[in-house]
Amino acid sequence: MASSASGPQQHPLGIYIKIWILLFVLSAFSYMVDYFDVQGVMRWTLVLVFMALKAGFILAIFMHVVWERMALALTILGPPMILLLLIFFMAIEGNYTEGARVQYFGQDADRSPLHVEH
Repeated sequence: MASSASGPQQHPLGIYIKIWILLFVLSAFSYMVDYFDVQGVMRWTLVLVFMALKAGFILAIFMHVVWERMALALTILGPPMILLLLIFFMAIEGNYTEGARVQYFGQDADRSPLHVEH
């Protein structure tokens, strides 16, 4: 924590309790996705959104990033964001490559080219 001339900065205990309760509620929502048997793209979208929200609150409050200088916050958060962007680009390129191979070879996308029937 940053220290000033008057001493170290203190954060109110209430914010930690509120965030802990919020994390509990987000976890309950995440479990309800399974309980209500949500399937398909909606399931994974909800799971990933709840996961990202929980990770963001943990990073911001419990790891004190919200109270740091912007330069330090960007130093911590910048590289993972760039990696996520690169992973996104790789996923797009992979889908394009798979589609081009299926179109060129005329093979079903669900069947592996190494599939051997007995």
